[in-house]
Amino acid sequence: MTQKIFTANGLPTLIGSIPLDNHDQALDWILEHTPEIPLWPQLPGLAQEGMLVQFLEGFPGLTCDGGKTYFNTLSEQFADETLAFFEEYLALAEDPSALPQSRFQVSKERAAGLYCLAERMKGKKSAAIKGQITGPFTLLTGVTDQEQRASYYDPTLREIINKGLAMKAAWQVQFLKKINDNVILFMDEPALAGLGSSAFISISKESLIEDQTEVITAIKEAGGLAGVHVCANTDWPLLLSLDYDIINFDAYGFFDRFVSYKKEIHSFLQRGGIIAWGIVPTAKEEDVLKETSASLTALWKKQAAELCTDGWDYASILSQSLITPSCGTGSLSTVAARKVLEMTRDISAALRQEYLP
Repeated sequence: MTQKIFTANGLPTLIGSIPLDNHDQALDWILEHTPEIPLWPQLPGLAQEGMLVQFLEGFPGLTCDGGKTYFNTLSEQFADETLAFFEEYLALAEDPSALPQSRFQVSKERAAGLYCLAERMKGKKSAAIKGQITGPFTLLTGVTDQEQRASYYDPTLREIINKGLAMKAAWQVQFLKKINDNVILFMDEPALAGLGSSAFISISKESLIEDQTEVITAIKEAGGLAGVHVCANTDWPLLLSLDYDIINFDAYGFFDRFVSYKKEIHSFLQRGGIIAWGIVPTAKEEDVLKETSASLTALWKKQAAELCTDGWDYASILSQSLITPSCGTGSLSTVAARKVLEMTRDISAALRQEYLP
């Protein structure tokens, strides 16, 4: 069961990617700017840490050929590999104690930053610790079979990805709990921005809810707080209705879309949910360079004012808020990325000093 002892209180944290090629240097940045809720860095410049491949180790049929990763369901080994995969999954569902040494662990080769964070946090205290995993919708629609058909449309692959991600999420929560008992795990779901488009018109809300819920449940049963990060517009009422603890949205670029569902947002807050405001821009470098901590602090106040109804004031909203960049900084220059981290830290500090002294 999730331990409800974490209070957000407007603390700053980040989204995983950093535009560096050294994990220790990335952690220097993270611990300097967000020591209250540090996370492990993903370095997208490293091929093995790409969003669509980082969490697929141990999955049956996985094939890497010419720089492309896909599932080969026609290989001679696929049936036997699939049987072994589900046998291990069922055994771990009965006895999760063997999870740390299972096929569902995330290796140092795929997530070196995770292991570096564990080393760097020895003897250090923090309010919480944050991890991330690629969400099921993004993997199901982004990784194909040998015929370039999205995995979502193959029932076997859909089950492999959902159950595999659920186990990897539970493994990561267990791993991070060695550092801090308050573990936040975000599902990174950029593909959810495509909900309702012609590309995904055949995907039902019922199946989407089922897939999200499987991973949410695994995170919470392992004792973590389950978050979702979407860096564009999406079906916010649907996400707000699920059992997420944290909803992370791009407040800089899409607040007008998000706030149009005030009733659902207030219901989410009322049940103890946390809003992670992606108030610091990352999509365009020119936006990063033109904004300041003061301008974005003022923007947060303007936005939060629209939720200050039905008994909610600035202090109560901030107490159930986190301050984040709108997305990862992996695509930015190092100068712009560092400014994003600085502004995230400074906005959080300014708001907490004013409303939660």
